This record gives sequence, structure tokens and C-alpha cells, in this order.
Amino acid sequence: MASLNVGNLGEYLREQRRTAQLSLRQLADAAGVSNPYLSQIERGLRKPSADILQQLAKALRISAETLYVQAGILDEREREELETRAVILADPSINERQKQVLLQIYDSFRKENASAADGTADGAAPAPGGGVRAEGRTEDAAAAEPPAGATEPVAGADGDGGRAAGGRAGDGAATPPSL
Repeated sequence: MASLNVGNLGEYLREQRRTAQLSLRQLADAAGVSNPYLSQIERGLRKPSADILQQLAKALRISAETLYVQAGILDEREREELETRAVILADPSINERQKQVLLQIYDSFRKENASAADGTADGAAPAPGGGVRAEGRTEDAAAAEPPAGATEPVAGADGDGGRAAGGRAGDGAATPPSL
């Protein structure tokens, strides 16, 4: 665990409390801590636990991760990762299985990028022509052809639904789409 940066934390808490237009007593009551204890935290004299920081964050209606970063418990990248995960898990428009799949993909990308940054890429390497080589084959989304007998366009890599210059995917036509 990193050492706590209680001076900056105290200043930050005081600023957040004032922004929320709460008195020291009101915030202490809402967070379930004593006035003297909160005052000591704000003055940089006490090191609050992660649980106390979470209670304070809830009372201030800010993310606990933000306070953890201010206290030096969590670094900025970890906070961003936690917030990304929280947003995915809170999305009501996708089901639990989809959420888990998204989190697995997210973890995979983070691991891949961390490996690439360390110079130890594990598996995905650039292939000739700009595709990605995976398991001995080259996948290049721009060169994807629709399956034989397909009546609907195949989605392209650029999210245009497979349409290129107004035509159907793969036919090379530059005619306007029919309405």
C-alpha cells in the first residue's frame, strides 16, 4: 500500500465539503464519524482507513476511488479501471452474460497493451497488410467478403454496416443506396 498523502487529502475533502455546501458537523454526521476526527483528517493530522474514505465519499456523493487516489491508496490508472468496470456492471441495457463478456474482453485488451508496453507482446502481432495475426491466420476486416448467398451486407470494420460509397459490401458499386 502506498503511503498516505493526508495533507492533500484533507485539503481536497474540505474543498469537496464546501462545494457540497455542508458544514463539518453535517458531513461528519452523514459519514458516521465524529466532528473532531473529520477535522483532524481535513487538517492532515489523521490517516483515514479505506472504509472511512468510502463513507465520506458516499456522504459527499463522489466516487470513493477519487478519494483513494487523493489519499495515495490507489493510482489514477487503477481508478479509471475500476470506474470503467463499474459503468459496465451498472449498464441496464445489457444482461449479466454480456457484462461478463465485456469485462473479459476489457481485461484481455489491458493485458495485451501492458505486454506490448513491456515489449513482451503475447500472441497478437501485426500481420502483413495491416490485419492481426491470430492462431496462424490473418484477419483483415477491410478485406472481409460477404458469405456466399448472403442477402444482407456484412458489417465492415469502420462500422458502416458494410456499405462502401453507398453500395453493398463487397460489390464495389458506387450507386446510392435504395430507399
